[in-house]
Amino acid sequence: MVWAGIIINGRTRLHVVTNGTMTGQRYIDEVLLHHVRLFRGAVGDKFVFMDDNATCHRTLGVQDCLDSEGIQRLVWPARSPDLNPIENVWDSLGRQVAGRNCPPTNKNTLIRALTEE
Repeated sequence: MVWAGIIINGRTRLHVVTNGTMTGQRYIDEVLLHHVRLFRGAVGDKFVFMDDNATCHRTLGVQDCLDSEGIQRLVWPARSPDLNPIENVWDSLGRQVAGRNCPPTNKNTLIRALTEE
């Protein structure tokens, strides 16, 4: 799994989840506290966090973390991923990687290609 964040004038680095699956606690430790907190600081009080309805994003621990950091989450209906602007980024990134002269053939070359684009 990979994660990235975008705002009007910027983006995070691509975060690659290695060694296991993304859990609610890993999401807090690796994404919310390292990336989302910085975005909120850069944007200020009007920051609204948009994620999807993945199970690891919807744990009580995640909501507690967002609340304790003063991060407002945009609530939206299940099964509506096309509303999230990051989906356009993933589509574009996927097309760029697939269009390479030497497309990735394994996990390591895929990660390298994603981070280079």
